[in-house]
Amino acid sequence: MKEHNFPQLLNNKLLKAARGEKVDTVPVWIMRQAGRYLPEFREFRTKHDFFSICQTPTLACEVTLQPIKRFQLDASIIFSDILVIPQAMGLTVEMRPGVGPVLPRPLVLPADMSRLRKPNVNEDLGYVGEAITLTRQSLQGKVPLIGFTGAPWTLMSYMVQGSGSSTMAQARSWLYKYPEASHKLLQMITDVVIEYLVMQVTAGAQVLQVFESHADYFDDILFEEFSLKYFKQISEGVRKQVKEKNLPEVPMIAFPKGATLTSLEVLAKLELYEVIGLDWTIDPVLARSRLGPNVTLQGNLDPCALYASEDKVYEYARKMVKAFGKDRYIANLGHGILPDIPIKSVEAFIRGVHSV
Repeated sequence: MKEHNFPQLLNNKLLKAARGEKVDTVPVWIMRQAGRYLPEFREFRTKHDFFSICQTPTLACEVTLQPIKRFQLDASIIFSDILVIPQAMGLTVEMRPGVGPVLPRPLVLPADMSRLRKPNVNEDLGYVGEAITLTRQSLQGKVPLIGFTGAPWTLMSYMVQGSGSSTMAQARSWLYKYPEASHKLLQMITDVVIEYLVMQVTAGAQVLQVFESHADYFDDILFEEFSLKYFKQISEGVRKQVKEKNLPEVPMIAFPKGATLTSLEVLAKLELYEVIGLDWTIDPVLARSRLGPNVTLQGNLDPCALYASEDKVYEYARKMVKAFGKDRYIANLGHGILPDIPIKSVEAFIRGVHSV
């Protein structure tokens, strides 16, 4: 393992909250905080293609730092995309303006899985590791750096569907028509995800988040069979390798967006992840009582609430923190920030969180 000599961490509130330690103010970060709502990012994108930024460590680092230079955030998250894994497994992924990610040759039938390859994570996704190491150095210890991945079902749904969808009907139909092939595909993805996250810790990631962005397509039975099983493997697999490689232990965040409260409760009770992310449909008080005292909660302001006036946003943030309570809590939105959110609203949100 290559040894890194990183600067000392100056703001460890997010790490403390993740581990259940007391904090003076609630830590806050924002999903997609380096993105299109920032004028400097929009300017950057006029010169660079999306995946070129992801695959060029100096560019990914520069973009990752943009919101940290502008706002009083308590964490940074590496600029990348969940679909770098399907790319590394041999599928073409295009980021089309006004459409989003498109996979022009998705997996239509189980036989199409023969087109997939087992990547060498350190070589094929090494650019993410390089970006993490460079960003850790560049942050100078200001805040911790979060690494991330898509969860297996979310990645599978793109690989089969070929794009985003309001129904994910093709992807969901696989679970019923080809359950064996679905589990085989999910296992292939899981094996890559584990290696990918361990590589991120080796490179310097201090927290890991697993995005199950499409949990809202599952009832409790489907969640247990096609999501929870792999969440469990990822947590256990990453921690085992981290220990074997003598790497620093890092807190892990599970974010199953749209999962039912029952599914969230089952996940929390397994105590596989230090933090459970909640979307904006989940009531904080109910979540706190159902998920128990041994897990930190993250979330969960409706991203659209940031369209309100600055005063309103400030109050929404304060109200949210009071509902969750300051212990075992990380403030965030209930999903990624939207592209046309005013900068002043972001400032008001962060101010509101820190004011409680």
